[in-house]
Amino acid sequence: MDKKLLDILACPICKSTLIYHQAQQELICRADKLAFPIRDEIPVMLEDEARELSDEESQALYK
Repeated sequence: MDKKLLDILACPICKSTLIYHQAQQELICRADKLAFPIRDEIPVMLEDEARELSDEESQALYK
């Protein structure tokens, strides 16, 4: 994922910073506990396409 693109992207719901999860190819919003997919190197920033993070996943973000 391009660092410059990551710097300007924000959660479309709450506008908070996103975390890039390289292994799963997702952008994660801690505040909303959502993971937005990256398909063919393009972030899909639609709420309907995002998956909810489990409690375990969201807690792991803070470690």
